Amino acid sequence: MESPSLITPAPKKLEEGKANARKGAKSESCASKVALMKMKMNAQGASSIPQEDRIYYHVTLPEGDSLLTAALFFSKEWSVGKAVDFIAHKYNLRNENNVVTSKKLLLFAPDGHKNKMAVRVQFEGSSEVGVFAKLTNAYCLVAIGGSANFYSVFEGELSDAIPVVYTSIAGCRIVGRLCVGNRHGLLVPNNTTDQELQHLRNSLPDSVKIQRVEERLSALGNCITCNDYVALAHPDIDRETEEILADTLKVEVFKQTIADHMLVGTYCCFNNQGGLVHPKTKIEEQDELSSLLQVPLVAGTVNRGSDVIGAGLLVNDWSAFCGFNTTSTEMSVIEGVFKLSDHQPFSLGSHLQAPLVDSMVS
Repeated sequence: MESPSLITPAPKKLEEGKANARKGAKSESCASKVALMKMKMNAQGASSIPQEDRIYYHVTLPEGDSLLTAALFFSKEWSVGKAVDFIAHKYNLRNENNVVTSKKLLLFAPDGHKNKMAVRVQFEGSSEVGVFAKLTNAYCLVAIGGSANFYSVFEGELSDAIPVVYTSIAGCRIVGRLCVGNRHGLLVPNNTTDQELQHLRNSLPDSVKIQRVEERLSALGNCITCNDYVALAHPDIDRETEEILADTLKVEVFKQTIADHMLVGTYCCFNNQGGLVHPKTKIEEQDELSSLLQVPLVAGTVNRGSDVIGAGLLVNDWSAFCGFNTTSTEMSVIEGVFKLSDHQPFSLGSHLQAPLVDSMVS
């Protein structure tokens, strides 16, 4: 007696359906390839870009322009900011992205998601914005007494997501250099007044723990830097401060130097995705720090060659603010290492693979 077969023949209609589906998939794939070939034939861009580095997009220009949609190619090594500059120059669009108070040209993916870029800003003529503000994933502190333009930049970029709090610390406006914090907490020096402390507690989310610290190295922002998981601290910081730091901010603390400098908060800046360190940081030291922080690091500068990274840069996981003197090249590095756009690398080729970039608005 034959044993029953474990494989039963598929119904004829089902087989026909699968065959039609395969034909449909092949037709769709073929149509996509033909469309891409036509796009490449008509696309415009910088002729200096090698063929192997070109990536192609359909770009929709701002409403009101005679040319609604254009096929363009860019270099996969370009930053988003450089792509914006190229499009604006090619089509004579007003581009004042380097002017703090002006409307910005931005790139949007088809679903309306904005590709984030670093923003240039200055405080009363100073490009050391990290001295006058502190940015985390849960809040942003900015010094009192600034201009309306300075505040509007932070409000415009952040207020929909996190509170922007105007404050002083210990009667000073250099709030970024006097405190250290992350989404879990905030440490302030012991000479912070009761009124300032109460104002911070009323303004910050309930989940943020605020703690005064008795530490002789009272410029905590210069001596400590952190993300939401790891902190680097000045080698001479008190043991008690180290314990408070670990408990309040919920971080693992490592006493380190950056390029032989003890002021780690001054000479590096990092978020949960990447970091920028002093330009003279050796490769071996970068590797060691990267291993401790568990994020990639790049040696670089801000404000046209300044090595005072912490003073010239503010960053969280989706926004960055740099000094007004920061060059386009420096901004490209910042946008890339901190992975501001969807937590992806900064080269266009790695984060916008489909024919894409659909609207620029001014």
